[in-house]
Amino acid sequence: MLKESIKMALENIISNKMRSFLTMLGIIIGVGSVIALITIVSGATSTVTDQVASMGANTVTIQVQGTPLKQGLTQGNVTKISELSNIEGIAPTISGQTTVAFDGKTMDEISLQGKNDVYFQNTEDVISAGRIINPVDTENKSRVALIGNDIANELYVGKNPIGQEIKIGGITYQVIGILQESDSFAQADTNKAVMIPYTTAMGVVGAKYINSLTVYIADEALADTTTRQIEGVLTKAFNGDDDGYSIVNMQSILETIAEMTSILSMMLGGIASISLVVGGIGIMNMMLVSVTERTSEIGLRKALGAEPKQIQLQFLIESVVLCLIGGIIGFGLGVILAWVVANLIGTSFALTASTVLLAIGFSAAIGVVFGFMPARKASRLNPIDALRSI
Repeated sequence: MLKESIKMALENIISNKMRSFLTMLGIIIGVGSVIALITIVSGATSTVTDQVASMGANTVTIQVQGTPLKQGLTQGNVTKISELSNIEGIAPTISGQTTVAFDGKTMDEISLQGKNDVYFQNTEDVISAGRIINPVDTENKSRVALIGNDIANELYVGKNPIGQEIKIGGITYQVIGILQESDSFAQADTNKAVMIPYTTAMGVVGAKYINSLTVYIADEALADTTTRQIEGVLTKAFNGDDDGYSIVNMQSILETIAEMTSILSMMLGGIASISLVVGGIGIMNMMLVSVTERTSEIGLRKALGAEPKQIQLQFLIESVVLCLIGGIIGFGLGVILAWVVANLIGTSFALTASTVLLAIGFSAAIGVVFGFMPARKASRLNPIDALRSI
């Protein structure tokens, strides 16, 4: 019975190709819009989340603004934070602007970054060649440097920079490594940057205090607890004034991004779903017309013993089949559109099983909801009145 009903539904749809296509158009546009928007947002979310996570989901970043009584953190303050439980390591950062020179060539407006070995151990793909800054370099305030890709290409044409000398702010350093070429949000811009031990950098920029720290935590699940413990140490260091510093918990940022994108997906999906309702109304209108056109057929089937529920099921199946075909076409168009947009804006293409089920579920639901009334009308036709139209 079901197989025969589906066959008849397909025959009726094929026999009225143009009308069926125009009827399905609303479903095609609706499903296509929903799928495209959800897939694009999912891909963009995945890309942003991966980039933020690559900066360290297990990190807590501390920025010190200072107070009139205390302008920054001392090495003793940093040591107290490192002694807290769940702390894996601390990477201070000293920043500034400088000039670099080699063999008579000079580059201005170069980013100077003071780092330690902890930073390199917890950050992937920092260097492309050479070695990193080690604890001995930091302890001895060694004059060693890692240089950015642009600096290596401009100052050391035809030469291997590693082992060569470079003047940073007029002081001679030895190049020990080349930084990875920067081409993403996570890596920031390191092409025109030099990295030296942070203890050395403090002397270069004349810094007496440390104003930027990245704290690496061992267990991400305890990130909030660890953050509160760090706040306690900092508040005490600044004599109870918590305006002297700010803390950013990367895990909290990831959770906030997930919440925001979830709300955005629901909003965009809701807006796109309006076209599905319009498409559903088109389906209902077409089925009502079909009932009117096939009044004699309904009367004849009832006269031959067809029960009302069989008539109702027949028209309901036609509505669902029509919606499913439209949904499949819309799904395909939505996926293609999402793939094109993802490639244009440079985000990942994320098509999930839930998205596929959403397309099929939406289509079937629209078919049932908007096909019920025409199907019920067909099942309640009086066979005698229906046969009079023959």
